[in-house]
Amino acid sequence: MTPLDKPLRRLLAVGDKAYTLTIAPQGLKLVEKGHRKGIELDWIDLLNGDAALAAALNAAVAGSPPP
Repeated sequence: MTPLDKPLRRLLAVGDKAYTLTIAPQGLKLVEKGHRKGIELDWIDLLNGDAALAAALNAAVAGSPPP
């Protein structure tokens, strides 16, 4: 297997909007294309089952509605 040692970015279309998905050693980040703020999720939160809670908290802090 190839280790994930640097961020990997991919363009993702959801409906009629474009997003950038960044997969990094620390976790995931989903940002609407052309924006800087998005939803971040650490790998440990995903593994602990706290993914929904972490995503909602990040969205609330960022001031955007949860996905």
